[in-house]
Amino acid sequence: MRILVLLFSMLLLLTPTLSGSAEEGYIDITAPASRKLQLAIAPATALSGPVAPEIARELAELFQFDLGLLGTIAVAAPAAGVAGSDLVLKSGYVVSASGVTLECRLYDQILNRELTAKRYTGGARDLRRMGHAFADEVLRALTGQKGPFTGKIAFVSKRSGNKEIFVMDYDGHNPQKVTNNGSINLKPDFAPSGKEIIYTSYKKGNPDLYRRELYTGLEARISSRPGLNAMGSFSPDGSRIAAVLTKDGNSEIYLLSKQGEELARLTRNSAIEVSPAWSPDGSKIVFVSDRLGKPQLFIMESDGSNLRRLSTSGAYNVTPRWSPKGDRIVYARQGGGGFEIYSINPDGSNDTQLTTLGSNEHPRWSPDGRFIVFSSTRDGAEGIYLMRADGSAQTRISRSKAHDSHPTWAPN
Repeated sequence: MRILVLLFSMLLLLTPTLSGSAEEGYIDITAPASRKLQLAIAPATALSGPVAPEIARELAELFQFDLGLLGTIAVAAPAAGVAGSDLVLKSGYVVSASGVTLECRLYDQILNRELTAKRYTGGARDLRRMGHAFADEVLRALTGQKGPFTGKIAFVSKRSGNKEIFVMDYDGHNPQKVTNNGSINLKPDFAPSGKEIIYTSYKKGNPDLYRRELYTGLEARISSRPGLNAMGSFSPDGSRIAAVLTKDGNSEIYLLSKQGEELARLTRNSAIEVSPAWSPDGSKIVFVSDRLGKPQLFIMESDGSNLRRLSTSGAYNVTPRWSPKGDRIVYARQGGGGFEIYSINPDGSNDTQLTTLGSNEHPRWSPDGRFIVFSSTRDGAEGIYLMRADGSAQTRISRSKAHDSHPTWAPN
C-alpha cells in the first residue's frame, strides 16, 4: 500500500497545478480505499515573539476536527509525532499588538514535497477562521475541490427564549444572533452569495417572508400576502425565490422575484404543496405534496411542468434538498415514533436510510456535497448534527442545551 501512495505522489509530479477537478488532484478523498492516508499534525510553533500555547492547542483541535471528518484520512494528534505519516501539516504563528499572523504548510513526506502553503493575517478572533481556511486548502490540494470548513450554518434556536435565527461556524463555534424580535422566526435559507438570508417571521402577526443582509442587518419584508408566506428557497442564480403561499386558500408553490413580486404559480392542486428546493442547475424543483393521500416527494420543471413522483416508499416524506452535485436528494421520513433521514437518486433509485438514533429532521447539504447537517433529538433537546453524505461520522455540533433546529449551510 505504501507503493500505492507513492504512485499517487508520482502522478502529482505529472500535473502542472494542484487546482482543477478532483480527478486532477493529489487523491480523490471521496473514493473508497483499503487504507487511509496518514496525516500528522505538527504542534504549532511561535515563529517570533511570544509563545501562545492556547493558539497551538486550538489549531490542533480545529485541524483534527475538520480533517478527521473526511473519513479517508487518519489524523494523528500532535503528541503522536510525524514519523511514519504520509502527510504532515505544519503551522507557525506570530502574535503582535495588531493581531495574529498564521503560516500553514502541507508536506508529502514520501517525496519531501510541499503540496500547499498559505499565510493569513487577522485579529485574535480570526484565528479559527484562518485555521478553517487552511483546512479548506488541504482539501483543494488533495482533491482539486475546496473544502466547506469556512462555511456558516444558519439555524433556529430557543437559546434566548424565543425562536430566533442564529448563524454559527460550521463546527458550532461563534454563534451570533441574527434576529432579535421576540417572536417566532423559522426556515432560514441562504442566498447563493452567502451574504443574505430569507426566513419567515411572525413578528408582525402574520407569517411573512423577509430577506435580510447578514453584514449590514438591512431587512425587507418581501411577502406579506394573507395567510402563510413561508419555506422560501433561493434559485441557484439568486434571482428568484420558490415559496409557499396560501393567499388563494390552499398551500401552493409560487415563484417570486428577489423583491417579492409574483412571477408564476407553479402548482394548482387541492392538496397541500410545500418545501420547494431547486436542483443545482435551476431547471427543476423537488417538493412535498399530499395529493396521493400522504406527503410524498415530487419533482417538476422550474416552470411547473412535467411533474412526476419521486418517493415510492414510506407514508410520510418531507423536507427534501437537492445535493450541490445534483446526484442525490436528501429528505426526512416519518417512522416509528419519529423521523429518519434518507437520501435518494433523482430518478427514484437507491433510496437509502442514513440515521437511526432519535428523531432526525431538516437535512441540508454542505456546499461541496461531502456532508449533511441536520437536527436530531437523540441527546434529548433538539440539536444540530453533522454527518458524511453516506451517513457515517454523525457528530453533534450544537453547543447549547436549548432547542436548535432548521439548519442550513451557506454556500462557499
